[in-house]
Amino acid sequence: MKSHDEIWSEWQDLVNMAPSELRKWLDTDNSKAVGDTHGEGESTGHKSGQHILAIKDKKKADLDDDDWSHMAKVVGYIKRHKAQGGPQDDKEHSKWRYSLMNWGHDPLE
Repeated sequence: MKSHDEIWSEWQDLVNMAPSELRKWLDTDNSKAVGDTHGEGESTGHKSGQHILAIKDKKKADLDDDDWSHMAKVVGYIKRHKAQGGPQDDKEHSKWRYSLMNWGHDPLE
């Protein structure tokens, strides 16, 4: 289990989209079109993006256990997804990139 300091450090490095940028992205059709919905209307990644925005609106001292757990999940997801490397062609318009962006990371930044 990682410490809060480890999670915070990785979060700061990997979640590279500003809240305004992420909020704008989550409103797009491309954002809503990627990810697994598990039979629900909104994808897991899209829900994650909403939680990321809520976390970014808080001060570090105000984060609760659910926030820290989600931050660790986000860090793990981004690391695993980035390790896949994405498609060879047109990364800019790929589902790989769009999915990462739902989790607060733009691999082209």
